[in-house]
Amino acid sequence: MTTEGAAHGKVILFGEHAVVYGVPAIAVGIERGARARAEGIAGGPSTLRVRDWNLSVREDDAETPLARAFGDLLRVTREAGVPVPALAVEAEADLPPGGGLGCSAALGVAVARALDPAAPAEAIAERAGAWEAVFHGNASGVDAAVSALGGCVLFERGPTAADRSTITRVRAPGVMHLCIGNSGEASSTRSMVEAVARLRARRPDTTQRAFDAIHTLVKNARLAIEAVDRNAIGQLLDLNQMLLSGLFVSTPEIEQMCSAARAAGALGAKLTGAGGGGCVVALVDHADAGAKVLAAWKSDGFDGFQTTFGAPETARRAVTFVEGAP
Repeated sequence: MTTEGAAHGKVILFGEHAVVYGVPAIAVGIERGARARAEGIAGGPSTLRVRDWNLSVREDDAETPLARAFGDLLRVTREAGVPVPALAVEAEADLPPGGGLGCSAALGVAVARALDPAAPAEAIAERAGAWEAVFHGNASGVDAAVSALGGCVLFERGPTAADRSTITRVRAPGVMHLCIGNSGEASSTRSMVEAVARLRARRPDTTQRAFDAIHTLVKNARLAIEAVDRNAIGQLLDLNQMLLSGLFVSTPEIEQMCSAARAAGALGAKLTGAGGGGCVVALVDHADAGAKVLAAWKSDGFDGFQTTFGAPETARRAVTFVEGAP
């Protein structure tokens, strides 16, 4: 028997880093993502091959993070009552690892879906949290949630790992055009989250003011998305980038890409994800404007692509689930 799973990549529009400390974040699922295919084998242990990483691991091998993540994902799936047999799983992604687009979460969600295709999105996101914990430590959980659910969402982490995180669908009645550019520098979510935690320990008042400002910005961004106010969204992207720079998670390459995007006509631009490298997101009015941004990045030696989110039929609904492993 063969089963398959697929997952979205993600872009955090507003709220990264502050989301780890309970501030809501707005994120969107994108078309690029990951796929996995699981096929039963005669005997265990189960194996996983990630084609893009040129890695093959076994569930009982604790030597590599990928093996531990695969083993933990199998464990929590079985603990949920799913009779997972011995499997050979093969996965692939269209996303750059360490780029801030949720590559590892997308792979985890795709594999989780291949293990249990009938599971609801909330259960898949919960199980993928065990996979993500291996790679990213105290990550917020937003990557796995958006990867599993797609769409535009407001994510709010529970106060502790045992508390429920909340996801609310954000009504996005107009199509928004985004340009995603890759700085070419891989970023470690774990190391950047830890760096912000150290800054918070050294400068608690300054860091809290930044988080409070991001919280206000996220609330305004949701209203702007629901009102299809692209100019306001662009201005808020720029403000969020300024605040993230103040947390020392930006880089010269990211700043260069943001400036180039604005000069080429983008309404606003910022890093997306953990920072310290990775990707930049820029909002444009339409696809032709996006082409100019991509051309500006290419002339500076950076790759990129366009994507969209938002549709007239989107509706708001609330979903809750327990973050991380049960």
